[in-house]
Amino acid sequence: MAMASPCDVLMEVDDKSLAQNILTAVADEAWRIEDKFSRYKKNNIIFQINNSSGEAVVIDEEVTRLLNFANELFEISEGSFDVTSGVLRQVWTFDGSANLPDKKDVKKIVKKVGWQKVSREGDSVTLPEGMEIDLGGIGKEYAVDRCVQIAKQKTKESVLVNFGGDLAVTTARKNKMFWSVGRLITGSDKAYGLFQLYRGAIATSGDAHRYLLKDGIRYSHILNPLTGWSVIDAPHTVSVAAPTCIEAGMMSTLAMLQGGKAEEFLKLQEVDYWID
Repeated sequence: MAMASPCDVLMEVDDKSLAQNILTAVADEAWRIEDKFSRYKKNNIIFQINNSSGEAVVIDEEVTRLLNFANELFEISEGSFDVTSGVLRQVWTFDGSANLPDKKDVKKIVKKVGWQKVSREGDSVTLPEGMEIDLGGIGKEYAVDRCVQIAKQKTKESVLVNFGGDLAVTTARKNKMFWSVGRLITGSDKAYGLFQLYRGAIATSGDAHRYLLKDGIRYSHILNPLTGWSVIDAPHTVSVAAPTCIEAGMMSTLAMLQGGKAEEFLKLQEVDYWID
């Protein structure tokens, strides 16, 4: 979960002092969320849960809200979105090679996956020993929305917050103008097209450069937590527009998990989307 970089904040604020104040507040919030929820950080709440040896860990209201959302995604995806699936990275390395993991290793590690095995009661969570929680699948979008709320508290003018292609605006620009945002195919350095963003948010999920290729079959870095194996025929990139970034991210991620049926899934959701 690397949420704060790359980060762009654009705004229609003429007052330089106010603009700097907004930038500082947004950066502070982004780093706060990074420090609190990144699985790469030591001694934060995620580290405590992942190293609890099966003991209950007390969590605050913010952690509870994110775990509730993770539970919702787990249920509506019928288990294909699972925040305990990060341990699969121990056997998968998506470097563009033909080096697939051994089936025995996948079968062994997938036993450590399963949100349904996590116990939550009141203000505590109990994670079975050997399992991990990774909120990277929802953390960046959550950070964007939180930073948008911070910016809204500072100004009534339009502010755009963009964390690595997941972005949202506080309100419409003046004179019915829009924010023009280049759409990147994940892993590419060149814009594929332009979004004209008037309101709301856009989130992108993609797999352009993280994959394996063997015998003509492309193995996406999008993994099915039920099997431990790659979701075959997943799109390179899916972008979705929604009122909030976390909603947009939810839809783009769930679409990627559908593999070859991603567009069929998105059509049923009746959302604006772009797919490659």
